[in-house]
Amino acid sequence: MLNIVFTVIARDLKLALRRQADLVSALFFFIIVVSLFPLGIGPEMDLLRKLAPGVLWVAALLATQLTLPRLFGDDYRDGTLEQLVLTPQPLTLVVLGKTLAHWLTTGLPLTLLAPVLGLQFDLSGEALEILTLALLLGTPALSAIGAIGAALTLGLRGGGVLVSLLVLPLYIPVLIFGAGAVDAAVTGLGPQAHLSLLGAILGGSLVLAPWASAAALRISLE
Repeated sequence: MLNIVFTVIARDLKLALRRQADLVSALFFFIIVVSLFPLGIGPEMDLLRKLAPGVLWVAALLATQLTLPRLFGDDYRDGTLEQLVLTPQPLTLVVLGKTLAHWLTTGLPLTLLAPVLGLQFDLSGEALEILTLALLLGTPALSAIGAIGAALTLGLRGGGVLVSLLVLPLYIPVLIFGAGAVDAAVTGLGPQAHLSLLGAILGGSLVLAPWASAAALRISLE
């Protein structure tokens, strides 16, 4: 049954490589938002270090959210999604594959880019390591939770705005614990508690979110 997951991931990755402009736009948004803060605030290093966790995490969250309408939208418009729903394999596994592909094309590049941008905020090596680890735990949860909103608003006019309204409240715990882990590393406190909670959110979202997204897709396609 896992073959369907890997097949969907491979298919979505190939399609994403053909639409590289969509991938680059999210990365450029992330880079621009993060880079503008040091320019606007000035060379006050203590203030930059305090703002860095929130700025980096909010920028990553918004960049991820920009790509959510395309998670199911392209397949819905060309009829592929209806064929995937009719396959004998569970729709939950199809959604899981598409969610993981979304993370590989959006969340993973943001995670790899974040430590480089974190140097602008004078973050220490330990803080950059915690930032990378927190994003590795948090960004898959953002993709999984965002898939629920993308499925619920599929085919609706102004769906991009509705996705934001639906998923932003659900993103708040990930944002709090992700930024809190980096802030704890900056201030010398232990980030283990924040990282453990991020891991728990990731595990719960990977189990529950595909099921909820599959149910929402069936409702949207009826």
